[in-house]
Amino acid sequence: MLELRDVNASIGNIPILRNLNFSIDEAQTVALIGRNGAGKTTLLRTIMGFTRASGDILFDGKSITAMHPPKRPGLGIGYAPEDRRLFSAFTVEENILLPAQAARLDKAETNRRLERAYTVLPELREMADRSGGTVSGGQGKMVALARALMLGTRLIMLDEPFQGLAPALAQRYAEALRTLRDTDRSVTLMITESNPSLLRGFADRTLVIERGEVEEGSLEPEGTNA
Repeated sequence: MLELRDVNASIGNIPILRNLNFSIDEAQTVALIGRNGAGKTTLLRTIMGFTRASGDILFDGKSITAMHPPKRPGLGIGYAPEDRRLFSAFTVEENILLPAQAARLDKAETNRRLERAYTVLPELREMADRSGGTVSGGQGKMVALARALMLGTRLIMLDEPFQGLAPALAQRYAEALRTLRDTDRSVTLMITESNPSLLRGFADRTLVIERGEVEEGSLEPEGTNA
């Protein structure tokens, strides 16, 4: 489904990603593990087309390297950045619906995708009329996930979704991801995280990024036999 070939990316004159070569299959749940500053966020932003990069990025076997960034979500890619970026002047539901409006989805399809988001995150239905500026940081993460679901029909990329969440909210977020995976087994999830233990038992596959290079890894603690 998603393949990176010899991808390099820089911020200013500083190289961040170095010769990345890996692929992700449809319906996989992939944990991208790395310390702060290892390149996790830059990798997701590069897939979305937000960085200066070289090499080739393919989606369903077709290169999207030259595709304008606003067109990439139209492939079915949802992205929730680490910063929840909610608009305080809009309600929770209006924040969720923004990607569908930007993509000019018709009313029926918009409603279908909104119902999908509410199935995964039913608590947001009760918060639908609240201002986006009144939700907590953890609730904002939930809204950001729902917003990513509006376009993420094929691939959903979540950047540090558990960061800053209290244990109860982190557990609830993990439950929502399991509900998503159980109700839509064709969707691919790519989740970045600094703490491997948060995704143990959930991810099908682990990629480790270190100094801008990616290799296969494991979520098992060192010294544990899988």
